Amino acid sequence: MDGIAALLRGAGAVALLCLTTPIAQAQGGAKPQGQAATAKDLLAERSKGSPRAPIVVYEMSDFQCPYCRQHSVDVFPVLERSYIGTGKVRWVFINFPLTSVHANAAAAAELALCGARQGKFWPLHDLIFKYQETWAPLREPGPFLLSLADSAGAPRQPIEACLTSAAARDELKADAEGAQRSGAQSTPTFYIDGGLLVGAQPIEVWKQVLDSIYQAKKSVNGKR
Repeated sequence: MDGIAALLRGAGAVALLCLTTPIAQAQGGAKPQGQAATAKDLLAERSKGSPRAPIVVYEMSDFQCPYCRQHSVDVFPVLERSYIGTGKVRWVFINFPLTSVHANAAAAAELALCGARQGKFWPLHDLIFKYQETWAPLREPGPFLLSLADSAGAPRQPIEACLTSAAARDELKADAEGAQRSGAQSTPTFYIDGGLLVGAQPIEVWKQVLDSIYQAKKSVNGKR
């Protein structure tokens, strides 16, 4: 575990865990029409991997942050194939828009959260990051962001209704406050097994961290 300690900065993450703990039992899938989605359902919509995975990673991210985009485009697909898809890791996306430096980050996050209500969080997540350089400098990013919702196959009317309500804004506020209380100060920041991994780390660092944690958990479970 010494290698992990060198990479993870310890933090009091009780608040974030309170926000995200229900994901351990949550299942994905959009709610049937006419049924209200709970916070647990919505968190499941922006999670990937088995609820029984031994490792849970909470990604605190800003859609307008170029380093978050770098992680999403270059590293996350490898993590998804090697760790999430193999049942080793459960991945949870937590919105942490740094609005003081990224004027359009909150708008992008709200769109993604509204997309989650339609079961389209991850398609929108990918498109928002893919076209970051297009929408990020816009004075009014709304129309372009809505076009991404169309591309993701999200129904326009429910998306627009969600954006004009307070639901997504309240969810975004809860995410950001939880991230701050966990100790996150920049993006991307990742909460993993009691510590914070800060910045867009290369896949070699991720493999060292996740493999070490997985082997440690496997050893502990094998002794029981």
